Amino acid sequence: MRTGQVLTAMVTPMKKDGTVDYQQAVFIAEWLAKNGSDGVVISGTTGESPTLEYDEKVQLFKEVASAVGGSIEVIAGTGSYNTAESRSLTKAAEQAGVDGIMLVTPYYNRPSPEGVYQHFRTIAEGSSLPVMLYNVPSRTALNLEASTVARLAEIDNIVAVKEASGNLEQVAFLRSITPEDFLIYSGDDAITLPILAVGGAGVVSVASHLVGRRIKEMVEAFFAGRVKEATKIHLELLRMFKVLFITTSPTPVKRALEYVGVPTGPLRLPLVDVTVQEEETIKEVLRHYGLLERS
Repeated sequence: MRTGQVLTAMVTPMKKDGTVDYQQAVFIAEWLAKNGSDGVVISGTTGESPTLEYDEKVQLFKEVASAVGGSIEVIAGTGSYNTAESRSLTKAAEQAGVDGIMLVTPYYNRPSPEGVYQHFRTIAEGSSLPVMLYNVPSRTALNLEASTVARLAEIDNIVAVKEASGNLEQVAFLRSITPEDFLIYSGDDAITLPILAVGGAGVVSVASHLVGRRIKEMVEAFFAGRVKEATKIHLELLRMFKVLFITTSPTPVKRALEYVGVPTGPLRLPLVDVTVQEEETIKEVLRHYGLLERS
């Protein structure tokens, strides 16, 4: 896994009949590569991973890795609450040619910290791919404790974490107890800059679908020591960060992409489309950023 600063948690486009549109997925990955993304995370939460079938995920890994692998980083979301299935999918992702994998904390069964450790260790040890852990307690009802991450960081191929707990103190503590080369990524666009300030390496972003170049400029400005410039960009982008979560993600970002001319197709149940009011709110924010012509 390279040290990309802006990774996009990529949507999964669907055809009208609800099947995965692999050709459009390749197009979106290539488009993101030209618009600020150093890499893509496919089949993550934003990619509707809970409703993608095993074979669909493997095919998605193959198609995207074949098209953009080598030019940008391709990270496959292979984690779930099923250790054996996650290990199997990770092996399939490796064979598909991805650059790394992302493993979300086990949801629903809510294991103990030791169970979490053994889950991640078992999957990581079954692959030579670098591993990014993913902590998103708002989705999983389980917080990945900093002490557990520090133990996992001792495993050679566990090299990064996507932190979406919203707890900046936890992120700072995590930075203080993990090796310097262990990468901490923001999993929440709205607090990327604060996470960079306590030792973060970058962001796994949703908003980068739409303002990726500007997010890249913010991160680069911060690391170049131009903190005021980075802060200005962060504040400029807050409206975008907020609107993409006015309802369950990835609903807003998929619809926003449609509005700016990047088809993504329907959502899969149990997700449903935006309301008329949400649609108007999204369009107004897109107009604000010059991404949608006033009409």
